[in-house]
Amino acid sequence: MTASSFGMKLLRRWLSVLLVLSLAIAPSLLLTGCRPTEFRTAAAQVPQLVLTSLSDPKTFNPTFNQEFPNVFLFTEEHLLRENGVTGEVEPALAESWSISANKQQVIFNLRPNLQWSDGQPLTAADVVFTFQQVIFNPEIPTDYADSLRIGVNRAFPQVQQLDDRRVEFILPEPFAPLLRSLAGHDGAPILPKHALERSVQTLSSDGNPQFISTWSTATNPKQLVVNGPYQVESYVSGQRIVFRHNPYYWRRDAQGQALPYIERIVWQFIENTDTQLLRFRSGDLDVMGDVRPLRPEYFSLLKREEKRGKFKLYNGGPWSGTTYLTFNLTEARDKNNRPFVDPIKSKWFNTLAFRQAIAHAIDRPRMNNNLFRGISELQDSPISVQSPYYLSPQEGLKTYDYNLQKARQLLESAGFKYNAQSQLLDAENHPVRFTLLTNAENRQRVAMGAQIKQDLGAIGIQVDFTPISFNTLLDKVSSSRDWEAHMIGFTGGIEPHGAANLWLSSGGSHSLNLKQQPGQPPIQGWQPKDWELEIDRLYTAGARELDETKRKAIYGDFQRIVQEQLPVIYLVNEIAIVAVRDRIQGIQYTGLPSWGLWNIAELKIEDNKD
Repeated sequence: MTASSFGMKLLRRWLSVLLVLSLAIAPSLLLTGCRPTEFRTAAAQVPQLVLTSLSDPKTFNPTFNQEFPNVFLFTEEHLLRENGVTGEVEPALAESWSISANKQQVIFNLRPNLQWSDGQPLTAADVVFTFQQVIFNPEIPTDYADSLRIGVNRAFPQVQQLDDRRVEFILPEPFAPLLRSLAGHDGAPILPKHALERSVQTLSSDGNPQFISTWSTATNPKQLVVNGPYQVESYVSGQRIVFRHNPYYWRRDAQGQALPYIERIVWQFIENTDTQLLRFRSGDLDVMGDVRPLRPEYFSLLKREEKRGKFKLYNGGPWSGTTYLTFNLTEARDKNNRPFVDPIKSKWFNTLAFRQAIAHAIDRPRMNNNLFRGISELQDSPISVQSPYYLSPQEGLKTYDYNLQKARQLLESAGFKYNAQSQLLDAENHPVRFTLLTNAENRQRVAMGAQIKQDLGAIGIQVDFTPISFNTLLDKVSSSRDWEAHMIGFTGGIEPHGAANLWLSSGGSHSLNLKQQPGQPPIQGWQPKDWELEIDRLYTAGARELDETKRKAIYGDFQRIVQEQLPVIYLVNEIAIVAVRDRIQGIQYTGLPSWGLWNIAELKIEDNKD
């Protein structure tokens, strides 16, 4: 035997030993609750929380946020906040407020010595700039404007500075949703005047304010000026965002210690929830289920590993968010007079009996039992179950049970018919076929879409189910209008007016019949339906009414219209479940807030828990 052959034989023997050792070690790494802190560099040895999201952010400018989750959960503070347990409105940047006897003047008192993340003072001038120059600016497209339009004339409040710490909102009439429109992660943000005013006043080559393209995701994070507990330290597209404690954040605990307690947050982008599960089980992630309830099929697996993996499952009850399917009901045309929706299909979608048949043909009980493992409830209302304005089926809200015979009867009553192959045709013999979109990153919705395709096949409809990236989907439904049907979720809460951008016919998220929005190319022939105008009227009336009993009646009528006209078809309401490492302390989890870590600044890490 030569020296070289002996060496190769010895090398192969060592490799086989190493392989056996690696196979023995790998399962123990997978099943224990250890975190990969031993792999961090010395520079990263600070208290940090590792979270995950399905996709990259679409913008770093809070004015244009239409997605959830978003970076502003970490970086933005509002005038007020909503307690995620009680639902009550609490002080935030504003330490107090007063309301006049006629309910038309509201004065907010800012906390003393507030600062932006660059150390500049945060004053009443920033609040006035935010509303008067940005949110109320007709040249800037922002959904926050929809929630602050008041009365029949859709007028904005007048916002004026009384001194450095006092801001007055003067309302054209009493406006019940005002406080909640300014509170929490869904409320209007406060922007830094010193950093953004020039971009508002300067026009780009397309004639729009430069502000519209300011603070995109291509912006250097060091240029972002924020007021929340965290600031963006770094961003690597497709990989992660790292947030670092904002040293100028105002909050302190009862002992005077600066918040947040956790120094650093790593927000990883993992486009598949199955991969997220593997990463959580191996200890790479600290939380799973904070931005959307934990998938039900994961529950039993994680419950068995709860003690060994050193984490806890929290059950927050029904989630306030909703999931629905909707059709593109617009009959408008683009600037070249081309219809956004094929007129043949548009006729189907705008036929009430067609939408009702779809609702009866979707087997929601099977969806609940098979896809959600029974850890969910059927959803029939556009208002969250936690809201005092929620109308239940027991109170007379119309529902659509699974009934294929009823679905077929509705279709035939509207002129549809079946050929010898049981394929559904319209009155002009066009096969009924449409494309259904959802965001591919959400495996739960992908599974739901696959079932819907199968369910509608049972009544002769061919569904081309096409999962796409969330950002592409958002562009189609909020800008290009290039879609036929889509399935998506919407965050909820206590106040129905928080969904004004979805339900008002002029709303920026009213994708089912989207009006031309500021900065978009012109469209032709847009018209709201009669029931859309009635919803507009009810939203105006509900916002004006201060008597809670009367408000409940108004929003009850709104819910009845939605279920009668079915512009959207509600599916299943998830049960809010989140998995959190034992070392994370201070969790206050319920199904009410959109984000399970709503009190992020108050969370602590106790490494000895591992």
